[in-house]
Parts: sequence; structure tokens; C-alpha cells
Amino acid sequence: MKLNARELRTVDENEAKVRLKSLKRQPIYFILENIYDTYNIGGLFRLADALAIEKMYLCGETEIPPNNRIKKASIGTYKFVPWEYKKTAKEAMAELLNCNIVAVEQSPEAISYTQAEYKKPLALIFGNETYGVLPETLKLADKIVEIPMWGINRSLNVIVSAAIVSYFVVNKL
Repeated sequence: MKLNARELRTVDENEAKVRLKSLKRQPIYFILENIYDTYNIGGLFRLADALAIEKMYLCGETEIPPNNRIKKASIGTYKFVPWEYKKTAKEAMAELLNCNIVAVEQSPEAISYTQAEYKKPLALIFGNETYGVLPETLKLADKIVEIPMWGINRSLNVIVSAAIVSYFVVNKL
């Protein structure tokens, strides 16, 4: 049974843990590197729940629950998405040795997200709202993909980018 926003906000954390056991998860991981805006983090929890991803890694300067803004923006989905804090994205990647690791970033080395080959299990890295994924993290990724931009703006909001790429990936896998 799907929960509406009011139910998600008020569900007890113990009940959430029980519901989690019956949820079939996608073999997809999100690695969030230095996401500063807590509303973006909350929105990424909503996206992660919508896709039933396996786990989300909150890295570096990324705020973690139970931050009130994350709780509000996530409408309670932070209780349903397994997550873990890591000091760096590199630490998160070290736990995902069997994963295909793909950074979503505007880069000269990037290919269009629609042209990339994806395989399970998959980790998607999303970076800071201003400067993106760190160069040292990009070097550790198996590939870099980007969303083509035809206007003056260099990039989309991190939630929008994550949604475009991750829904595309889920439909491809």
C-alpha cells in the first residue's frame, strides 16, 4: 500500500522498518557528494524512495537526517530509504566494489546519459549544486555522463538531474 504525504510524515520509525522488509529494492545506489541544500537532500530522499533504490550515501558536507528541513522536504521518506553517512564519496565507492559507478556531471570526458551503457548493480554520483562532483571523485568513476544543455545555464538542479538520469537508467536495466 502506498502512503500519502500526511501518512509518510506521521508514520512511526518502527513501522517504517517493518514496511522496509517487504519492499523489493532496485540494485541502484545514490552517492551524494557535498549537497548543501537540505531541501535538495530531502527531495533526493523522495526520489530514492520512488525508485526503491538499495541505499543512499550522504558524503562530505551533505547534511543528514533528522535535520528538520530534510524531514520536511522528504515528507518522511528518509525513514524508508536506507542511508549512511561517509566522510568522502571515495569511502562510499570503496563499499561498492562490484558496482558500475557513474558520475553525473558536465565534463569534457562525459558522454550523454542516453548513450551510456549501464549495468547492475549501479551507483550514481551526484555533486554539489555549485561546483558539481569533485575532480578526484570523477577520476574514480567508471564513466561520466551528462545531460545535454542547450541554453546559457550550465546545469539543472541536482534533483532534476538525478530524476532524469535515474528514471532513464531504471527503464534501461
